[in-house]
Amino acid sequence: MVQISSKHLTLAEFLQLPETKPAKEYIDGQIIDKPMAQGKHSAIQGEFIITFNSIMKPKRIARAFPELRCTFGDRSIVPDIVVFTWDHILRDKNGEIANLFTIAPDWTIEILSPDQSQTKVTKNILYCLKYGTQMGWLIDPHEKTVFIYRPKQETAVFDQLDLILPVPSFAKKINLTVKDIFDWLLE
Repeated sequence: MVQISSKHLTLAEFLQLPETKPAKEYIDGQIIDKPMAQGKHSAIQGEFIITFNSIMKPKRIARAFPELRCTFGDRSIVPDIVVFTWDHILRDKNGEIANLFTIAPDWTIEILSPDQSQTKVTKNILYCLKYGTQMGWLIDPHEKTVFIYRPKQETAVFDQLDLILPVPSFAKKINLTVKDIFDWLLE
């Protein structure tokens, strides 16, 4: 995690900067580099989005987005995967998906990369929950564990392969086990 501290920027000033790859996040007045995704991270991210969108998008229930910048409160973050229910997907004047998302996602999913701070990622999930996100997942490929965060509830830890992972109520058609998530790394 690299922090740029040349000067204290406001959120508005940060949002005027050009986008970079990997993305930068604005947290507590600091600009923080998001680590570049590696193989395990990319595989899980891609397979989740395909699986989720194939079930939920045709029914116009919800849609998953990879690496979508979400700016709300006093932060601008780029979770690995965000899910918005259909009625929360921001749209422009033409009815197309907006470029700027200024609300918290309904579901946020982070996939821990090597050398990434679990504390920083957890703080972003908790921040989302504070602003209305229904559920957060933190997937740890190294430990083969999924942490489930819900507002005002104890964190749940899923590391038994046959356990079905909890999902927000709008996504009840999604039935994934811990094994399903990590089997995506074998293909």
